Amino acid sequence: MVHYARLMNVQAKRAALYAVESQQRYFHASCASAAKVALSRFDQDVYLPYEKLQKNLEVVKKRLNRPLTLSEKILYGHLDDPANQDIQRGTSYLRLRPDRVAMQDATAQMAMLQFISSGLPRVAVPSTIHCDHLIEAQVGGEKDLARAKDLNAEVYKFLSTAGAKYGVGFWKPGSGIIHQIILENYAFPGLLMIGTDSHTPNGGGLGGLCIGVGGADAVDVMANIPWELKCPNVIGVHLTGKISGWTSPKDVILKVADILTVKGGTGAIVEYYGKGVDSISCTGMATICNMGAEIGATTSTFPFNQRMADYLASTGRAAIAGEAKKFQQSVLTADSGAKYDQVIEINLDTLEPHVNGPFTPDLAHPISKLGANSKKNGYPMDIRVGLIGSCTNSSYEDMGRCASIAKNAMKHGLKSKIPFNVTPGSEQIRATIERDGIAKTFKEFGGTVLANACGPCIGQWDRKDVKKGEKNTIVTSYNRNFTGRNDANPATHCFVTSPELVTALSIAGRLDFNPMTDELTGKDGKKFKLEAPFGDELPQKGFDPGMDTYEAPPSDGSKVKVDVDPKSQRLQLLEPFDVWDGKDLTEMTVLIKVKGKCTTDHISAAGPWLKYRGHLDNISNNMFIGATNIENNEMNKIKNQVTGEWAGVPDVARFYKAKGIRWVAVGDENYGEGSSREHAALEPRHLGGRAIITKSFARIHETNLKKQGLLPLTFANPADYDKVQPHSKISLLGLDKMAPGKQVDCEIKTDGKVDKIKLNHSFNEQQIAWFKAGSALNRMKQIAAGKN
Repeated sequence: MVHYARLMNVQAKRAALYAVESQQRYFHASCASAAKVALSRFDQDVYLPYEKLQKNLEVVKKRLNRPLTLSEKILYGHLDDPANQDIQRGTSYLRLRPDRVAMQDATAQMAMLQFISSGLPRVAVPSTIHCDHLIEAQVGGEKDLARAKDLNAEVYKFLSTAGAKYGVGFWKPGSGIIHQIILENYAFPGLLMIGTDSHTPNGGGLGGLCIGVGGADAVDVMANIPWELKCPNVIGVHLTGKISGWTSPKDVILKVADILTVKGGTGAIVEYYGKGVDSISCTGMATICNMGAEIGATTSTFPFNQRMADYLASTGRAAIAGEAKKFQQSVLTADSGAKYDQVIEINLDTLEPHVNGPFTPDLAHPISKLGANSKKNGYPMDIRVGLIGSCTNSSYEDMGRCASIAKNAMKHGLKSKIPFNVTPGSEQIRATIERDGIAKTFKEFGGTVLANACGPCIGQWDRKDVKKGEKNTIVTSYNRNFTGRNDANPATHCFVTSPELVTALSIAGRLDFNPMTDELTGKDGKKFKLEAPFGDELPQKGFDPGMDTYEAPPSDGSKVKVDVDPKSQRLQLLEPFDVWDGKDLTEMTVLIKVKGKCTTDHISAAGPWLKYRGHLDNISNNMFIGATNIENNEMNKIKNQVTGEWAGVPDVARFYKAKGIRWVAVGDENYGEGSSREHAALEPRHLGGRAIITKSFARIHETNLKKQGLLPLTFANPADYDKVQPHSKISLLGLDKMAPGKQVDCEIKTDGKVDKIKLNHSFNEQQIAWFKAGSALNRMKQIAAGKN
């Protein structure tokens, strides 16, 4: 805490001197002797950190005296204090210095509002904002983009001016999806980056450690405070054989999800290695890392190889590839004999294409069993819509392979039987597939090319072909398929698979079609089998960058004005949360006891609610509306324990807040899995919540709760979940003596009976200080003001 305080005091005193140099100070100091290879074409005065990483690793290796995995090398190479940092997998809290920060527009609003409230004049590390979440899919890319620019003008202006004022690069709407833009422009082997989106790990396809976080974590890094991460375990996935035929990189992660489930990677980095790695393209590796978020992994990564070097060269970064090769063995590859906490073996020669779902990304079906499993489980067999693209599968290779299938079908007079939507990952991908005729093929096939944005993957889909509540099936190449995720219809059965299988299944229109064995009937009445897909890994003519959609911040943004209209329904300046009063939390009311899966989608829905991501009070009206109340098995219907009336969850929470009634929510396993959205933590705090008690938490959400001054606690005995009733009163005792590793005493009062139980937590000393201060942001201000 002394080190943390010293950093903040120095920062406060020098605040007035911040200018563009502050963005580069850390990098210049640490990389002074490194080769002058720029971090990116947009960061010409910030250089690759390889020599710094190597020097830090020399210190760590002498201390640990053991071989290191690749992820350990990258992580420990970025330690703030490698000589003194405690390093124990699964136990220590590492203090790290990430190379950059990335934020998508839905989460950037709250991140920038928090940064503004910190009072700091400029970000301290290279940072970017990407406008990809607020564009709704309706009729097609051009019209949908124009509509989004009009509807979201206020938000885009806020993000643009905030970026200009505080030194953050701004990628305009239409640029593409954050993770694709990062891969094309910013990711490099050995990078440590945090991003305010759960699929930030996509950058692992270029050998970096890219980690999804909440906005408050991003504020720490932008404020030049060491970022804290619990030292992850390392899961090794040993790949042998070679990918070929209908099998794709997506099938690797679909199989891993089958093995590990949605929580099997929690607290761990997944590191892929083995001879099979070289048969996977760089963008294929990114696909695998991207969807690693669905197993709860901290992040995923691959060792630097020639496929990455080829992609770097193709995207104008050959110099980075050349520099990376110099450090390939010392920094960018695991040491021989490095130990993993768990090893998974996958033979790519025998890996069958998979289709996972519905309602969860770990329910796996090999394509040979999909039809039988679907009939057995009563899934709707007719597919209503096929969707390819998104941040997970929108590479040039993906698009080319799908186009080859479409051409093969059209040669026999067949097109897609169903609506077929294509989402390019970036403006560069859109322009390149337009130039090379791939987009034309999709349109002839019956497809609609949507905007370069997240679209239906995150619920930004104005779907018209089914009514809400109508049971139906869709297949996508996306990463996530929770209930209501794509179209807000809880009866939609979404299956996640490769873009190649989506294309093939769209031709047949049924779940019981296996393109590896089944025949189709051509327009001429003749039977034929689809040929295995093929496509160029990289465009032979190079990438077409398309329109220039990047807005660089000025060197001095001090004169830029950032306006937030007090009457705005989209943006709202933040008020500090109240400070803990030093007393135990007694006789708290149970707002809701959640039954079963409770993702961040359930806690803070996306879709139509995305427009309120910059207005905490307005978006709080979606709190827990998707969670199932154990008392009645219904959503958004709970009993007000004061009046006895039934009402929506946010309405009851607002009633309690107005009456000064503190409340707690109770959840099941892996509570808060899914998106990194910190609104799922901000909303309960804003509406009077004090603690969330569950059987277990997903990593990002647990941290987000801590950052906002809430108490994420877990039942020491998971069976104690059953002791809590919706009308129970819960007391948390001895909070003034709360300490790392020390259990919290809890009393549950129900109908005159008192159950005394123990609750676990994962707070360290610094995080306890966040709770006492009311939030991490409050604590930052306390320290800056000299209140240690």
